[in-house]
Amino acid sequence: MRAQLRRLKAQGLLAEPVRGFLVIVPSEYRHLGCLPAEQFVPQLLDLAAEPYYIALLSAAHRHGAAHQRPQAVQVMVRKNRAPIECGKVRVEFIARGDLEKLPVTLANTPRGVARYSTPEVTALELVGYPDHAGGLSNVATVVAELAEEMDGEKLAAAAQLSPVSWAQRLGYILELVGQEGLANSLKPFVQEHARSYTPLRRAAGTAGAKRDPTWKLIVNVELEPDL
Repeated sequence: MRAQLRRLKAQGLLAEPVRGFLVIVPSEYRHLGCLPAEQFVPQLLDLAAEPYYIALLSAAHRHGAAHQRPQAVQVMVRKNRAPIECGKVRVEFIARGDLEKLPVTLANTPRGVARYSTPEVTALELVGYPDHAGGLSNVATVVAELAEEMDGEKLAAAAQLSPVSWAQRLGYILELVGQEGLANSLKPFVQEHARSYTPLRRAAGTAGAKRDPTWKLIVNVELEPDL
C-alpha cells in the first residue's frame, strides 16, 4: 500500500498536506499540486477535533473584498500550528483562544462545508491582527470594501466578543472611509467600555500624536487607504 501511495503521489494524483493526511487531486487542480485549502482544511481540522474558521483577508475575499487576495489561506485556530505548504497551496494559522464563541458563516465546497468568520468578525479581526493583513492602511482599504456586507447590529454584537480596543480602531477607520452608519453602531459600546486612550498602531510611538475623543484613540499613524 505504501509503495502504491508513493507512486500516486509521484504522478500528482495524491497530495499530502500533513504527514499521514492524503487528498485526491482531481485533474482541474493538478496545476496546484494539491486541493485548494478550503477543500481540505475543514476535514483536516474536524478530524483533529479542532475548532477553526477561515479568517482575515481570506474571509474578506470570500465576502467580496477582492482588493488584495492573500498569498496564503488564513485560518483561525485556538493554538498556533505550523503552516502548511502543499504544492502551490499555502495555509497560515493564526491563534485566537476564544474563537469558539464567535459567529461564523458556512460555505459549501465540492468536498463539504467550510466555516468563515462573518463580515463583522472579519472587520474586527483585521484591525486586531494588522500584521497579518498588510498593515493598517491595507486594513482600511479592505474594510471599505467589506462594509457593503456588514450589518450595524451584528457589528455591535460582535464587538462585545472582542477587545474594546479593536472597536475603537475599527470605528475610527469606518469613519475615515465614509461609513459613518456602521461607525455609529460601535459608539455606544466604545463609550461605555473604553476606559483609556489606545494607540491606533500599537507598535508606533505616541509622543505628539493627536487624540480622537470620540473613539478614545491616539492617532499615531496616518492611514492611506487605496479607495
